[in-house]
Amino acid sequence: MDLSLRHLEIFRAVMTAGSVTGAARLLFTSQPTVSRELARFEQLLGFRLFDRDGGRLNPTAQGLQLFDEVQRAYTGLERIASAAQAIRRYEAGQLSITGLPVFAQTLLPAFAQGFLQRHPGVRLDIAAQESPLLEESLSGQRHDLGLSETDLLPRGTRGSTLLAADMVCVLPDGHELLGRDGLDLNDFQGRPFISLAGLDIYRQSLDARFLAAGVERRMIVETTTAASVCAMVRQGLGLAIVNPLSALDEAGRGLQVRRLRASVPFRVQLIRPEFRPASALVDEAERVLREVADALLERLERQLGRAR
Repeated sequence: MDLSLRHLEIFRAVMTAGSVTGAARLLFTSQPTVSRELARFEQLLGFRLFDRDGGRLNPTAQGLQLFDEVQRAYTGLERIASAAQAIRRYEAGQLSITGLPVFAQTLLPAFAQGFLQRHPGVRLDIAAQESPLLEESLSGQRHDLGLSETDLLPRGTRGSTLLAADMVCVLPDGHELLGRDGLDLNDFQGRPFISLAGLDIYRQSLDARFLAAGVERRMIVETTTAASVCAMVRQGLGLAIVNPLSALDEAGRGLQVRRLRASVPFRVQLIRPEFRPASALVDEAERVLREVADALLERLERQLGRAR
């Protein structure tokens, strides 16, 4: 049976309008075209869809039964069209992001807020992972985007710098060094210091700089996360040097931020697996991440500028 969507469209229009003339207006075509195609449709089906009574068309029992099926088919098409529209507008879908825990605590909450305000129908899956599990999952193409601190890209990925800044000093409220707009390495001589764990790449970089400068800190607490370091500083246990994202997150809550005059670069790398399908939703997420990163850098400069 050589049916076409055009036959169904004409039948539905006639049923909806109640006449050939009305159907022709709905379809922006001529009355003879509708009559011809409707007759052809009935011939293909092998039964009458309408009883002709002068100029009027009255649907037969078979016609009514078929119309129920056609309506269900059109409802399905409308759902497909609606789903396509939602996909086009990023109103549906799922986005998977993985990164170090520091980003799940600092950068990604602001991203999630901005992204979901624009695309509330999208579901975000955010997985905080430490190395080497982070690199392994990105190489395995298990996430749409990744955030890392290292320039060494996992296999099967490509990356670009999302945020570049310097490590900063954090001090408790009321500390005597808060009168300065920035601290030198010598300012830490003999002072109690809260440090990241020994395997942390920034801990190692800081240790090398203090050693080269001949400065001896009094190491009193060593902990694994920047958030924990800031909590220790807030308690007045000592000073610390942490990444700017964690410092911004804690600033003003019993803790103050100052510039470190010796530059210790901090980088956030945005990583995209190469073998996942291209996605406009992922492209949109990258744009929002870059907007959030730029806003955080502006906020950092304002924070450090107030100390001058």
